Amino acid sequence: MPIVVRIDVELAKRKMSVGEFAERVGITPANVAVLKNGRAKAIRFSTLEAMCEVLECQPGDLIEWVEE
Repeated sequence: MPIVVRIDVELAKRKMSVGEFAERVGITPANVAVLKNGRAKAIRFSTLEAMCEVLECQPGDLIEWVEE
């Protein structure tokens, strides 16, 4: 999949757990795992906005397109 989700990198930079992140964003830890493992088919802009707000980053810090 050419779209890569880099949540784990941003969480590591901030020493934040998946559980804390999920709670603050308002999604389940299972959904965070789906995003991290590249199994998500879509993401709502409201969720992306909440993720960026919690991590104080830009959408491009979380999502990257990589050529196959």
